[in-house]
Amino acid sequence: MSYFRYWGKAENEGARYHLLPYHCLDVAAVGWVLFAPEKPLCQRLAVDLVIPPETLQRLMSFFLSEHDIGKFAVAFQGVKPDMSQLLIPPNINKQYTERHDSLGFLLWFDEGGLRERLGASEELCKLFAGSDMARLPRSLDIWMEIVTGHHGIPPKRSGPNRSNYFDKQDEEAALQYLCATARLFLTPNDIASLNCNEFGKRLKRLSWVLAGLVVLADWLGSSRQPDSFCQSRMSLHDYWNHQALPFAAQAMHDARLEPASIAPYVNTRHLFDFVTTLTPLQQWAEQVELSSRNQLFILEDVTGAGKTEAALTLAHRLMAQGLADGLYVALPTMATSNAMYERLGAAYRRLYAADALPSIVLAHGARHLSKLFRTSLALPEDYGLQQHYGKDDESIEAYCSAWLADSRKKALLADVGVGTLDQALLAVLPARHQSLRCLGLNHKILIVDEVHSFDPYMNKLLRSLLEYHASQGGSAILLSATLPYDMRCEYLEAFCVGTGGETPELKNRQSYPLTTHCPALNKTETALCTRREVKRTVAVTLLDSAKDVLATIREAVEQDKCVCWVRNTVGSAIKAYRKLARQTWLEKDRLSLFHSRFAMIDRQRIEDDTLKLFGKSSTAEMRRGRVLIATQVVEQSLDLDFDVMISDLAPIDLLIQRMGREHRHVRDTSGNRLYETDAVDQRDAPVFYLFGPPATETPEENWLNSTLPGTQKVYENVGQLWLTQRLLARMGKVSMPEDARSLIEGVYGSNVQQSIPDALYNQTRNAVGTSHGKECIADLNVLKFAKGYCRTSSADWGGEEEVDIPTRLGDDTVRIALVVTDDDGWRPYAEETDFPWDRSMLNVPENSWLKARKQISATIKASLDAFRSEVKALKWVEPFPLTTELSAWYDTTTGWGIHKEEANEPD
Repeated sequence: MSYFRYWGKAENEGARYHLLPYHCLDVAAVGWVLFAPEKPLCQRLAVDLVIPPETLQRLMSFFLSEHDIGKFAVAFQGVKPDMSQLLIPPNINKQYTERHDSLGFLLWFDEGGLRERLGASEELCKLFAGSDMARLPRSLDIWMEIVTGHHGIPPKRSGPNRSNYFDKQDEEAALQYLCATARLFLTPNDIASLNCNEFGKRLKRLSWVLAGLVVLADWLGSSRQPDSFCQSRMSLHDYWNHQALPFAAQAMHDARLEPASIAPYVNTRHLFDFVTTLTPLQQWAEQVELSSRNQLFILEDVTGAGKTEAALTLAHRLMAQGLADGLYVALPTMATSNAMYERLGAAYRRLYAADALPSIVLAHGARHLSKLFRTSLALPEDYGLQQHYGKDDESIEAYCSAWLADSRKKALLADVGVGTLDQALLAVLPARHQSLRCLGLNHKILIVDEVHSFDPYMNKLLRSLLEYHASQGGSAILLSATLPYDMRCEYLEAFCVGTGGETPELKNRQSYPLTTHCPALNKTETALCTRREVKRTVAVTLLDSAKDVLATIREAVEQDKCVCWVRNTVGSAIKAYRKLARQTWLEKDRLSLFHSRFAMIDRQRIEDDTLKLFGKSSTAEMRRGRVLIATQVVEQSLDLDFDVMISDLAPIDLLIQRMGREHRHVRDTSGNRLYETDAVDQRDAPVFYLFGPPATETPEENWLNSTLPGTQKVYENVGQLWLTQRLLARMGKVSMPEDARSLIEGVYGSNVQQSIPDALYNQTRNAVGTSHGKECIADLNVLKFAKGYCRTSSADWGGEEEVDIPTRLGDDTVRIALVVTDDDGWRPYAEETDFPWDRSMLNVPENSWLKARKQISATIKASLDAFRSEVKALKWVEPFPLTTELSAWYDTTTGWGIHKEEANEPD
């Protein structure tokens, strides 16, 4: 047969090759194993397509066998010429300028291509007997678009003339191969199932997950090593049975992709042995009646109320009910992801059967810097298989399959994933291999923590993700301490649009804590109490001058208290640190600075020190008279406890988060922890100091910038800041949870926006316009899932990496790497560590970088350019030399220097 004259895989160095039909059958065989009719995956998708599982297995394997049909192009074959005289010779007139995935769809879809030649083949006419040939190609087109898009993006629907790439003999060989594989896999009944009027619509809806399965099958099917390449001709039937199927079974086994068996649900204490008394939220999670389909939960409660444990309880109940195989926990930052990974690493195995070995993956850009995650990869493949994990076990080490861990693109395929929300949002953006993330989320529970913290752009993407996830039968659990009513309604509507169900009206605007459950068998909204330990009242004192702030810090230090001042910008934080460093009443070794513009090695050191000095295990001596100047890096998911908390004016939800870092743990008068169950905090009653412009009902237009320059670049809606300050000034104290709802709605509620003063109206209107603009950008970027997996689902397909389509919108920044020099030349700043280049990097504002770069001499620039060309890690990174002349731009204590516009805050 002429199709045996084409190669499909070849070794990089050498002349060994694997014949194209055999490579295609390797990939099809992986699909055959993945879609075994007895497997839940095949059964679920077959139900959605309304075809028997056996039919789906045959269809998927057949179409997978056509995934590389574009390699029949002589233009592709010329990439590796002269490997064997048995192969077709190259044609110098056919240049490989279009990738083979799009060439495959071009060969199929183009006028006069394989699609139109179906009816000309007597063999196929027999197989397709009784089929509606006018309707059938539409279903076949969808399948071919799915499988030829195996490189992570859909194939192009149009392009250059196919005669630029294919000879007549190529097209004939491809047609012969198509006939042979159709005969190998398909029955007339399989073809007839594609004729159903609704089949194409159902296939489009599932095409995103199927495309992910194609990518997965191609990766595994391409793992054959050169020493097992097959160059000898044998029948496709023989190769399939004796080579492809055994290879696929081994490849699947080695990848450890089979879902782990779910353990029967017991209770919250079984998952978390440190829980002695359930909070009201956790009790609700144990007792709420679940429906029999996918569902949405929104859990609102104060910090420390056990939301994570409640979410995992719900997740286990859903999994035990057969509604999910695993979960992905999405968080706002890499730091919060690391903390959650550590928490779940000691409990996630209890979600699964005692003899199971589920993988847990950390998914974000710097996960390789996590020692805990790297340790999970070093465990033996059979680690813990014979161990029973009961509630009395102190810890259960995390384990991750090495194959799953070698790329973030595979991360969501693990049984349990923990990472930034960005990794999940890539599923709804035209990013390369987004379909793999769709597959990873399939039949998983999406848990999103700190859901209130995302800007309008990310929030719109999250709503799109909820809609898509719900449309695929997925459940979601959203967690927040400060969620506005309107946002709760938007999340609920997005989920219900995805399920196709009616959106229930949310009537409870006052209660807090509150759960929302849809579809609910009883109540959609349930008001709860919270546990006694997290009920608290904090007095609020307004400060309107930096001198008052310094006086407050001094008084606390002289009383041996520890203090945190949260500043809104890095520049103001550095300036405050330098101001305090000049004070004689403060010991210099008891003053520290924590913000986002440190090289990773310094940031990790500072974060570790901060957790040690102010965390749950800190002692009175550690805390005595110590001051931390910080930015927003301390306000989420770091377990910190300060005696005195000061904050620049910020939106109310963030201030509530910052209040949660004051008197967080029960301590005695000196600051030592009290661990008794009924212990009461013995420190003075907490006071939250709010620094900002003088409170007034009639602010001037420059009301905010007069005291907090730079803040409006971070928090654009000045009107909401004014509402926040006015509300706290009137209340004089905050009692949680009683005041939570009135605080949030008092700033974000639609009925209070009209009270914003006229002087701030234009700035507020501009901020609202910016928010709407960000949502419009998200609307433009997000995929049009109803179109199915195809190029027309987005105008932005074609990017090679995820960074092409942003998951976040932000200020322009530059990624830099700090470098130092000696007689041996340039080297990374963090040379003495593992991953020295990664730990030497940070992001800095573009305008700041441009100023710094101008100060680099021409001689040093030339030397750095030569060095950069030799270091792969610096390809997309700007090196910055820490020479004596430039050392003022960065040091280990203050990080990257202050902008001019950030340094003009008055003393």
